[in-house]
Amino acid sequence: MQHLRLGINIDHIATVRNARGGEHPDPVRALEILEKLGADGITAHLREDRRHINDGDMQRIKESTSLPLNMEMAATDEMLKIALKIKPHACCIVPEKRTEITTEGGLNVVGKDNTLKPFISKLKDAGIRVSLFIGADEKQIEVSSKIGADIVELHTGSYCHAQGEAQEIELQKIIEGANFANSLGLECHAGHGLSFETTPAIAAIENIVELNIGHFLIGEAIFVGLHDAVSKMRRVMDEARK
Repeated sequence: MQHLRLGINIDHIATVRNARGGEHPDPVRALEILEKLGADGITAHLREDRRHINDGDMQRIKESTSLPLNMEMAATDEMLKIALKIKPHACCIVPEKRTEITTEGGLNVVGKDNTLKPFISKLKDAGIRVSLFIGADEKQIEVSSKIGADIVELHTGSYCHAQGEAQEIELQKIIEGANFANSLGLECHAGHGLSFETTPAIAAIENIVELNIGHFLIGEAIFVGLHDAVSKMRRVMDEARK
């Protein structure tokens, strides 16, 4: 079975830094550790309010690692300008509200062809792969394909927060979404809220080729260290993939 890639979101190293100000802990310092651990990519979300990663961080991350950089961003003129300057490996377009604590759901792409399609085209013309962070809904996936996305990243938050039968229903939606994305020629990723307990079922889905995990791993790293937290997640993913 295909190797399941692990992208590490390092936003919340910057969250800890920003709680007090100054330069420590520096999210860039994590890059060397993650490279040695065999991480497959780095994700960082440059939000409108710069609550964690900031512009300087993005530039330094790009310059400091050979790993592919996935820049999460809202579909705004400001973020487009920054992305075209930094030129990450990929941009993942996400919904963003200033009042939310974290991304609360997938991007609604239906009916937004006129705004998203030219936005995506400008990124792709610069050699940047484009991902859309959406719910596992067939219509959202279909429109994502039509407007030129290379990748869909399926939001796993509802699955992670559900219990019992409700969780099984959410899991089935993700399985069907991944299969449908694959049938349209879209690369399929998944992420949001994944932990050691919730990752195995998602990692076992053959048509998902990458998981993006951040908050949980940075939280675990407080107790066991970044090396042990990421190493365990890698083992969990590999075992589930078998």
